[in-house]
Parts: sequence; C-alpha cells; structure tokens
Amino acid sequence: VQLQASGEGLVQPGGSLRLSCAPSGRTFSTYGWFRQAPGKEREFVAALRWSDGATRYADSVKGRFTISRDRAQNSANLQMNSLKPEDTAVYYCAADSRSWITGALGRKDLYTYWGQGTQVTVSS
Repeated sequence: VQLQASGEGLVQPGGSLRLSCAPSGRTFSTYGWFRQAPGKEREFVAALRWSDGATRYADSVKGRFTISRDRAQNSANLQMNSLKPEDTAVYYCAADSRSWITGALGRKDLYTYWGQGTQVTVSS
C-alpha cells in the first residue's frame, strides 16, 4: 500500500497551497496530515474520518486549514490558507484502516500507513 502525497511548494506569507493524499488501490477509514519542521518532532495538523467526514485540527491551524475528502479522486486533501512562515515543514500524509473516534484522530501512533512527505516552505 502506498500513500501518494503531492502539492509541495514555496509560497509567500498569506498565500495558499493545497496538498493531496491519494492511496493506491484502496480507501482508508482515517486520514491525517502531520508535519515536521527541522529540529522538531512530528506534530499533528489535521485529520478526517472517511465515513462521516468528521474532522479534527491542531489549534495552530484552525480557521486557516481545511481537510476534506474527494470521493471521485479517492483522496484526502489539505487546503492551507493564510500561510505563515511557521507553517514551513515537511508534511506527511497518514492513513489507517480503522475508524477512530474524533478525539483520537490526532494521535500519530494510531496511523499505520505513511506517505513520503512533501515540503512546504512559506517565505518572502
């Protein structure tokens, strides 16, 4: 099973970027986005439960980022608006075949499958 993450880029502060996560050959029950900045631990960004579209966000991205499902493309997308320099990181898509309660969606230890990471740089 592979998770294909795409959408990396360099944007100016205040700009927008859209990341996409598409699994090969199957649909998962839970999708998450995590990020890791240089010298820091990997942290939760946003997650989605496929069955009902329930979402959860890190406080640092609430109101700016939106995770959504695209049934036609079988992908989970992360729309990032009002980007800040502190959003600069490698972003990782993750997925799991189990459907977690909303409160647990941010736990990275619950995700079985991980994508390769995609670089997002916010800089003027």
